[in-house]
Amino acid sequence: MSGIEDRLGHAFADPALLGQALTHRSAADARGGQLDSNERLEFLGDRVLGLLMAEWLTERYPEEREGNLTRRLSSLVAWETLARVGEAMGLAEALRIPPGEERAGLRARQTVLADAVEALLGAVYRDGGLDAARAVVRRHWAALLDAAPKPPVSAKNRLQEHTLGRGLGLPEYRLVSAAGPSHAPFFVVEVTAEGRSAEGNGETKRAAELAAAEAWLAGISP
Repeated sequence: MSGIEDRLGHAFADPALLGQALTHRSAADARGGQLDSNERLEFLGDRVLGLLMAEWLTERYPEEREGNLTRRLSSLVAWETLARVGEAMGLAEALRIPPGEERAGLRARQTVLADAVEALLGAVYRDGGLDAARAVVRRHWAALLDAAPKPPVSAKNRLQEHTLGRGLGLPEYRLVSAAGPSHAPFFVVEVTAEGRSAEGNGETKRAAELAAAEAWLAGISP
């Protein structure tokens, strides 16, 4: 696992933590309640990332108000961003996934990759504390901060601003379908605004809503 440690930028004093962070629940011991999977570390890593990112943003943007900081934070800790970090790290190849799930495409799921990134951060925190986790976050998120000089606005927020600005109320989102197994769901969502509808799909309901909003906005005449 030294390759992952090199790319992560942290050498584990307790290699078992790294092994657990890379173990998807499908490869865990069901007899032990799957407690050897990365889910508990993911839970911890989510909180660690939120704290360290909030700390970093208040340092980096001392003149920004809470609303803009929140928009930046939401974008930087979103699962889509986490998946990008995991891809850059080459994390997918290191995950422990059973052959059957491998053939079903589980390793390629962006949400699985995002969860593993959070689990890694949880493992680093357990292994080396906040300073070690902070170093990893600032190493792997620096380019993402540099790429967004202005606070990002999601497609859902842009669509909401578009309709409210015209006195048309809030867009309405409707779940069209939810299919697939629990570890690989597929959602289709429809959004309606100004009497026009558009659909989007994704691995999570939120991702499908964002895709639907993007599709709706794409239909606006320049």
